[in-house]
Amino acid sequence: MRKKFLSVLLCTVLAVSTLAGCKNDAKSTSNTTKSDEESTNEAGSNNTETEGEKKYPEFITVDVFDGLANYQGIQSGWFAKIVKDKFNMELNMISPNVSGGGDTLYQTRSAAGDLGDLIIYGADDGKLQDMVTAGLLTDLSDLIADKEYLKQYQSGIDSLNDLVKEDGVYAIPASVSEQSAITPSEGLDPTFGPYLRWDAYKAIGYTPMSTLEDLLPVLKAMQEAVPTSDSGKQTYGISLFKDWDGNMMCLAKQPTCFYGFDELGFVLAKADGSEYQSIIDSDSMYTRVLKFYYDANQMGIVDPESTTQNYDTLYTKYQDGQILYSPWPWLGQSAYNTTENKAAGKGFMISSFDDMSIFSYGCKPNGDRQCIGIGSKAEDKERLADFIDWLYSPEGIEDSAAQTAKSCGPEGLTWEMKDNVASLTEFGWKAFYDGGETQVPDEWGGGTWKDGVSALNFQAVSPADIDPKTGCAYNYNLWDSVIEANTTLLDIDWQTQMNAKTTLEYLQNNDKLMVAPGSSYITPAEDSEITTLRGQCKAIIVEYSWKMVFASSEDEFNSLLSEMQDIVKGLGYDQVLAVDMQNAKDQNAARIEAAAEQ
Repeated sequence: MRKKFLSVLLCTVLAVSTLAGCKNDAKSTSNTTKSDEESTNEAGSNNTETEGEKKYPEFITVDVFDGLANYQGIQSGWFAKIVKDKFNMELNMISPNVSGGGDTLYQTRSAAGDLGDLIIYGADDGKLQDMVTAGLLTDLSDLIADKEYLKQYQSGIDSLNDLVKEDGVYAIPASVSEQSAITPSEGLDPTFGPYLRWDAYKAIGYTPMSTLEDLLPVLKAMQEAVPTSDSGKQTYGISLFKDWDGNMMCLAKQPTCFYGFDELGFVLAKADGSEYQSIIDSDSMYTRVLKFYYDANQMGIVDPESTTQNYDTLYTKYQDGQILYSPWPWLGQSAYNTTENKAAGKGFMISSFDDMSIFSYGCKPNGDRQCIGIGSKAEDKERLADFIDWLYSPEGIEDSAAQTAKSCGPEGLTWEMKDNVASLTEFGWKAFYDGGETQVPDEWGGGTWKDGVSALNFQAVSPADIDPKTGCAYNYNLWDSVIEANTTLLDIDWQTQMNAKTTLEYLQNNDKLMVAPGSSYITPAEDSEITTLRGQCKAIIVEYSWKMVFASSEDEFNSLLSEMQDIVKGLGYDQVLAVDMQNAKDQNAARIEAAAEQ
């Protein structure tokens, strides 16, 4: 998750002019490898020879080591069918996030000399150099020399591979963009924000909020106004989970983004470069959020299962309407804003504090720290290079980032051109807005839409970029046809209260968005001693953060904070902080440079 440079007004003008509307030149969970026959049947193939079978007669299973994936096993459903039909192969996902191995799985497979056939991983902290030095990645120079789509992003490819001392091309950057570095990359909704069950907020009279802490009595009142979920379970204002904890408690970092901060190691850095904070300081935003959660728990509005549940369990609670606040639109809205709920005036919409200034990631012309490459021991490297090139094609961007990055999905299934205008099909409306449980037609692979979404979780190109097939952004939420169709009771009520048609319009019109210019800055490799110290410190920070949230009294909260500070400082926290602070300032310098180049 991201200085005084250019004014918010300039960001607003560029973002609106770039993202709004369409151009007029639009063109009319098993971990075992399945047999060829099983895979062909699952993908819904028939006896007609596919494009992939003609070009690649031998069916293969591709092991994908993917640091972004949240699924482990063989890709299924509609995306599996597309991959099978085009490349006569299937994807076997190897996911550190699911296996629980994290860096341990990476180290184990690296030591064995084989991460996978396809490798999706972060290039930061020297990881790309490490993989090249260890001989885990293939030099792609010859393999991609004639690739139609990758050549469009040569600047980003060169920038990424400049991080490696060896000559060659070893990885392709993710999230490359043709948009300005100061253009919000997320679409109509930022990555972060105080999203509330709007129907419950309406029930208490849309109580205005001046600052973060004012959210607590609002959530308490909402919980009392809507005491049960759709299935009759008790509602809670806030629900937490531990899956994504890293340098800190993940859920305690998110509300800091409502004030323009994002994390870099143990530092919170403001998008405009005006402030840098150590997360453990008593007056840091991170500590403030821990106190916010402590107070919430004391008020009885925190889900008591927060310490034991995982993300999947949490998501089902949002689907049931059991949780009333979401720090991300892609959680609350994706789970609960179904067509039926929205028509009934129910769903998550962004609320507002007087003093908020939400962090937004600017588009990155040279891409970000995530990258994709081919393993050195992969057998059919030419086919894998073709697959990577396809991921950067209009069709690949549409299909592989559908749902996860709001790309529009397969043409003919989720969208079509109607009267020369990009429009969602009836199926598309159901798939994108009904929680993903919509059944996919057999000829497209069968199963549910959600189960067929690409498990790669890899965003090759920013969905804010323009799709040459439609003249519109890849992100369907930015289509005029979709915006104009958002006329449910929920949309109309929110628009009336907020005096705006979309979230982005509201935030920009009210100076409540802080865009961090998109740069290709990647944190350098750190000394092994720093890595060791970081590991010891972050374990303590995460452990004590959870204890503080569920402390029995304010005295215990403060005592735990003081104890945590003493312990980590004794473990070398200040040494790690110095490294992170320098990296944060270097990142800001890169952002300023990226903004100036526009």
